[in-house]
Amino acid sequence: MAWSRTPLGIAFGGLFALSGALGIGRFVYTPILPFMAEALDLTPSEAGVVASANLLGHLAGALAAAQLRMPGGPRLWLLGGLAVGAATTAGMGLTAAMPMFIALRFANGVAGALVIVLAAALVLDRLAAAGRPGLSWMPFGGVGAGIAASAVLVSGASAHGAGWQTLWLASGALALLGLVACACLVSEAPDSRGAPRRAAPAGTRPRGLSVLVVAYGLFGFGYVITATFISQIVRTTPEVAPLEGVVWLVVGLAAVPSVAFWVWLDARLGKCTALALACLVEGAGVAASTFETSAIAVLAAAAVLGGTFMGITALGLIAARRVSTGNPTRILALMTASFGLGQMVGPTFAGYAYRIGDSFQAPSLAAALALFVAAALAFRLRA
Repeated sequence: MAWSRTPLGIAFGGLFALSGALGIGRFVYTPILPFMAEALDLTPSEAGVVASANLLGHLAGALAAAQLRMPGGPRLWLLGGLAVGAATTAGMGLTAAMPMFIALRFANGVAGALVIVLAAALVLDRLAAAGRPGLSWMPFGGVGAGIAASAVLVSGASAHGAGWQTLWLASGALALLGLVACACLVSEAPDSRGAPRRAAPAGTRPRGLSVLVVAYGLFGFGYVITATFISQIVRTTPEVAPLEGVVWLVVGLAAVPSVAFWVWLDARLGKCTALALACLVEGAGVAASTFETSAIAVLAAAAVLGGTFMGITALGLIAARRVSTGNPTRILALMTASFGLGQMVGPTFAGYAYRIGDSFQAPSLAAALALFVAAALAFRLRA
């Protein structure tokens, strides 16, 4: 049997896809932002607008994924999304104009949303059909792997004098490797094993889906403020500024095994309990980080962020796929759109709320509150 048709090979294909599109393409903005802000004199509000452009694209891409007919098949669109993601990441290093930053990050967000929706639909369904749902954590673990790889790249290259433009070009090249690996490991042909999923009666909506969608959107808002600005916060806090290169690496390394842990816990606790607990833990971590700026507190906040945000991302999509009937792509796209809406609002809100006390304390507390509300909604779904 070809490696690309084995469950493990397919799972690794999803891992490399999300590593390139999200771990690098989406999240490398965080460690590069301090270098851009310093060289281009970007304000927090301008940085937030650029980040939100990416997340608006994420929302648009998710909505498009729910409607696209996809001539040529979903694999072709998945690989196309990875190609656009790598190109727009590298493209950030070829301009210094704010309108181009916004356009490139928007296009990157569209591509990233297509990748996560299509990778989740292709990979999770084929793993379930093959009787290997326990491997469903691997694609989402790829985001942490991409974050860790980009953290090492940015830290190492900047230590040797690379400027922000070179960092973007190198990150685009690294993201391109995700495309190559996915092309080798994820084939078009669906796994023939397993019974086809039943079709949903017309006009029906899976029970609890609306609550799940709202909770997922609140999570998107709650995590993204810290995820966008943590490197900038560290650089501008003298007590912990030397940790700038380490903090994002801690986020990535914590994210890789976290998905397996939360999926394992979800299998033992049942309906959305693990999802609620993860939101609670992340909310507590975000709230605590606003009151303490010691090295231990900053590293703990990075570990909590990395140890929860991809777990919650995975649990939300897995829960949506679990309640879906028929083709899961539309429901996965709806979840991703809600997530994208929350993400889109977060950085712009944080950038302007920064003006309250010239700190990220107020927006971070708002993010923690959103996560606590998401946890409460997820607990409702246990019944």
